[in-house]
Amino acid sequence: MSDDELQIRHSIVHACRRMEPLGLSHGTSGNISVRCGDKLLITPSGVPYDTLSSDGIVSMDFDGGWQGELAPSSEWRFHLDIMQTRPDVNAVVHGHPLYATSLAICRRDIPAVHYMIAAAGGATIRCAEYATFGTQALSVNVLKAMQERNCCLLANHGMIATGANLERAIRLASELENLAHQYVISLTIGNPCILSDTEIEKNIALFENYGPKRMPND
Repeated sequence: MSDDELQIRHSIVHACRRMEPLGLSHGTSGNISVRCGDKLLITPSGVPYDTLSSDGIVSMDFDGGWQGELAPSSEWRFHLDIMQTRPDVNAVVHGHPLYATSLAICRRDIPAVHYMIAAAGGATIRCAEYATFGTQALSVNVLKAMQERNCCLLANHGMIATGANLERAIRLASELENLAHQYVISLTIGNPCILSDTEIEKNIALFENYGPKRMPND
């Protein structure tokens, strides 16, 4: 195993343990994958995050084959298909956060209630049509909802966020849940105002240089 792969495995375990404190998962729900050369590394099925080790991360080929004692997450299909169709994506985070999942249960897109929706890549966060978890049908629905987007909701299920690296995917997942929370509260107040597509396009352009910066000596 290369040093790079070992580092990615450690980063996945660390990210998994951040999921529940960030409100992105509960128990063994949710899963994470990261591109690693000509394969992807993905969390195993049914292993609690507090007992997960780097050795338990599953190595998968892009033809769907996998190696290791543990089986990959039951959602491996949409992880693999996103990676195969989106060369800009190197990490995928899936979870069942409270507010995003509540909107997904209602099968509602999140509209442009806040300029931070620009992080999603467009003026909405779409809700993918329902399909049974772990199926190819769900993966097809996810790819449709993810067109020109970096994240989506899954009807009666949860959410997916992607990124050029794992930290960006985790940040987007957290931002998606925050937007969902804001939208739910605004609906209880009544008549949330929606930003125009033109305004969101301006914000998407501004987002090219937006986000946390590394210090010169980091």
